[in-house]
Amino acid sequence: MSSKAVFLATHPRACSTAFERVFMTRRDILTCAHEPFGDSFYYGPERLSERYADDEAARLKSGFSGTTYADVLRRLEADSLKEGKRVFVKDMAYYLMPPDGKPATIAPSLRRPHDGDTEGNPTVIPLRTLEQFHWTFLIRHPRRAIPSYFRCCVPPLDEVTGFKQFMPNEAGYIELRRLFDYLREQKIVGPTMGGEAAPKRGVTITVIDADDLLDHPESVVEAFCKETGIDFKPEMLSWDDEDNQKYVSEAFAKWNGFHNDAIHSKSLTARTQAHKTVTEESENEEWRQKYGDEAQKVIRTCVDENIPHYEYLKSFALRF
Repeated sequence: MSSKAVFLATHPRACSTAFERVFMTRRDILTCAHEPFGDSFYYGPERLSERYADDEAARLKSGFSGTTYADVLRRLEADSLKEGKRVFVKDMAYYLMPPDGKPATIAPSLRRPHDGDTEGNPTVIPLRTLEQFHWTFLIRHPRRAIPSYFRCCVPPLDEVTGFKQFMPNEAGYIELRRLFDYLREQKIVGPTMGGEAAPKRGVTITVIDADDLLDHPESVVEAFCKETGIDFKPEMLSWDDEDNQKYVSEAFAKWNGFHNDAIHSKSLTARTQAHKTVTEESENEEWRQKYGDEAQKVIRTCVDENIPHYEYLKSFALRF
């Protein structure tokens, strides 16, 4: 079984922070890193995002204006060595690659003279570094994730998050799919599917759907732990203690406004209400009433563009 750092790759609003909270209860064996690559993606000298391209004040205020991709990786390594524990990283796949499908080159801070062929690598991270992680994936249907993300980028919540506009290239599905396919091509994950007999070498394909997590939290967490070699305990799904709440609040502080529900939660329990049946027309009307005509069109376009990527990844998901 792999003992590499676990990397949960995902897209925004996939219930990933609620899932991460489960593993933050295991500070006896894990050191959790909450979206560390966002520091270099948005704010640092190697930044790939245009969100703060013309806002130097925001980059400086973040405290990460000097953070490179190499700095993030060094920090992860230092945390592991300092604590002597396995690292659990939760992060967005799109933080690792240029937006809009632009060709990727290795980040300057990570380049070495003899890195070899980087063809096909969609990320700015060298293959030798990608190989150091035990990769897993979390997805959620775009009809739920994208409207939720849109809400974080418009008034009144944008005043809290600092994300002043919705950028469809931050939906994150195509980047997650490209990363997933590249890791499979390089045999960093697979070909054995999660739930099958453990391979003698390598790691299984472990894809979790957020709907399964919300419907069957204990079964999903236990299955994930089995695939990653993390010791599962049912108590991981509860965290109603002052020390844990303080630890989580500090860890999530840099992405203010995005994680309030996860911060104030006390446990991860199965939802009691099934999804209501929706149609495209009812969704459009709901979004129109909340955000207006033009916003509804933007959301619908973004949702429809990303459904094929979600369904592709869903075909690899663990079954419950």
